[in-house]
Amino acid sequence: MSVITRFAPSPTGYLHVGGARTALYSWLYAKSKGGKFVLRIEDTDIERSTQSAIDAILEGMDWLGLDYDDGPYYQTKRFDRYKELIEQLLSEGKAYKCFMSSAELDDIREKQMAAGEKPRYPGTWRDRTDHPEGQPFAIRFKNPLEGKVVINDHIRGKIEIANAELDDLIIQRSDGTPTYNFCVVVDDWDMGISHVVRGEDHINNTPRQINILKALDAPVPEYAHVSMILGDDGKKLSKRHGAVGVMQYRDDGYLPQALLNYLVRLGWSHGDQEIFSKQEMVELFDLDSIGQSASAFNTEKLIWLNQHYIKTLPANEVAEHARWHFEQQNIDLSNGPKLEAVIEAQADRVKNLVELAQISRYFYEEYEEFDANAAKKHLRPVAKEALLLVKEKLSNIDDWTPVSIQNAINDTAQELEIGMGKVGMPLRVAVTGAGNSPSLDVTLNLLKPEQIAQRIDKALIYIANREKS
Repeated sequence: MSVITRFAPSPTGYLHVGGARTALYSWLYAKSKGGKFVLRIEDTDIERSTQSAIDAILEGMDWLGLDYDDGPYYQTKRFDRYKELIEQLLSEGKAYKCFMSSAELDDIREKQMAAGEKPRYPGTWRDRTDHPEGQPFAIRFKNPLEGKVVINDHIRGKIEIANAELDDLIIQRSDGTPTYNFCVVVDDWDMGISHVVRGEDHINNTPRQINILKALDAPVPEYAHVSMILGDDGKKLSKRHGAVGVMQYRDDGYLPQALLNYLVRLGWSHGDQEIFSKQEMVELFDLDSIGQSASAFNTEKLIWLNQHYIKTLPANEVAEHARWHFEQQNIDLSNGPKLEAVIEAQADRVKNLVELAQISRYFYEEYEEFDANAAKKHLRPVAKEALLLVKEKLSNIDDWTPVSIQNAINDTAQELEIGMGKVGMPLRVAVTGAGNSPSLDVTLNLLKPEQIAQRIDKALIYIANREKS
């Protein structure tokens, strides 16, 4: 059997972390089996579905690199197909018209709850033929009254639900629109879905959907219901825990590789391994290895992973995502060294790509003023002689390399018989405007000699003004 999985979000908001993990698991299983991955937008909730939410889902999938083989499909464009099959079920006596009003049903449910019973539709119109003319009606699926539904869930094992526990589900509302549970069934059938990976909140829908599939003589897919993601306080993950929308993680400077690696481990494992490339995930992933327990989101662990990937990924891969952050901070990358070279220099010094852009600005534009603390400590009159001499030695370099730059700094310290720090720190503040940077040989090598000379002059002016005051 060929494996076809799907991710089917409702476009009523951003692509959240839980949805992204479900999409990842579905994508991985399809790829691991050489199958297909389908994206379907379940937009039957017309009032709450928005184009901006659709765009956010597509953008999130693209940023994560979860490419789909088919789709995106939209349920609102398939209403004719749903209507055709609803009519088929009606003609076969597997569905029926229900004329019960919402007020009547609410009254029945209130009485059932007062009596300690499970609120449910009592089947009033199931076998009636005295249909009132001109009255609005919904169409309900005629659920089997006997027997049970057995689900051999890949994560939860065997689940059995007695049909007597299920009432007759509405499959078409009184306004003529099909309902979610029916659309899902038809879509999974038409799209050849072999494995449905989704959240545990859908477990109650599954037996109803299986019964509809059987009524349509359609094949029943295999199911895997993943547990929810909790915040680090043990409660369901929500906005109060910080970023829960996938693109917020992009905005906060995380690499998609880090988020994917983190999400795959929220429920799935392969021994004690923590770091997984995308290819390793594909090779090792299996639905049956997903745990049943809810997973707690740990932001510190995600930060650690993000640092790992910034440091270990090829600089050109990091640059693909870092470039966007430099643009967001209005840093013109055309006026300085190659971004890849800056990433190699700065990778060990940042937690995220926002920080990377922030601390790399001086490579691409002149800083406006010195960091006050760094200048107060290092740009003192005693530093003037060292700055003048190192400026001269740097200007005499013919072969501009980290080695020749370091030699110029060393020679300055030896000639003046002072410690390296007495040369290096004033030079660092002069060149970068602050007290922190990669090693000076690397930092200066990424800048042009004339830039460095101008910045040393700026520091000398600062020192001169300080002497006057």
